[in-house]
Amino acid sequence: MDNGLSKAERTRQFIIETTAGIFNTKGYAGTSLSDLTDATHLTKGSIYGNFENKEDVALAAFDYNLSKIRKQIVQRIQKAANYHDKLMVYAQVYHSFNGASFPTGGCPILNTAIEADDTNTLLKAKAAKAVADWKKDLNVLISGGIDAGEFKADTDIDRIAYSIIALIEGGIMIAKITGHPVNLDRVLITVESLIVQLKNN
Repeated sequence: MDNGLSKAERTRQFIIETTAGIFNTKGYAGTSLSDLTDATHLTKGSIYGNFENKEDVALAAFDYNLSKIRKQIVQRIQKAANYHDKLMVYAQVYHSFNGASFPTGGCPILNTAIEADDTNTLLKAKAAKAVADWKKDLNVLISGGIDAGEFKADTDIDRIAYSIIALIEGGIMIAKITGHPVNLDRVLITVESLIVQLKNN
């Protein structure tokens, strides 16, 4: 937690960090106010003194969980030498998805999209924007690879970007529902193959 923050900001950040795993595991509907007060050891008044309502906490928790994943991806992409390796970061990062540096409860995009699809428009919008931003990031890398001559000029950028997202999210879902993380690793091999096929040999 950033010590340069004010006391109110530190309290808000503490609430977000402490409850993020609860929301990501139990979902918005399954998380009660008592879950929040028990986890933070704060009163209802303290929590709602920093947030408008439970939904407001959930939205901030989603952003926090997503930022943990994006931070790892950005750091690895910055170290990658070429566009092929930059794209491969997505397969590599998600291979270790159950590691301690990933959000408790799994992928916040998948969890939120499934729960909020018909029940919470604000959370659904958060998940939709996360997917749109992810696709935009992939499009930039694929386009860059084409411009640099690394990838085939006739690559269908949108198709590849959506396919990578769908494979990763689908793999996470299958691994979660079967209880076998190796199933995600199997799907990620397909992601790697898809990226290799882009190369302009």
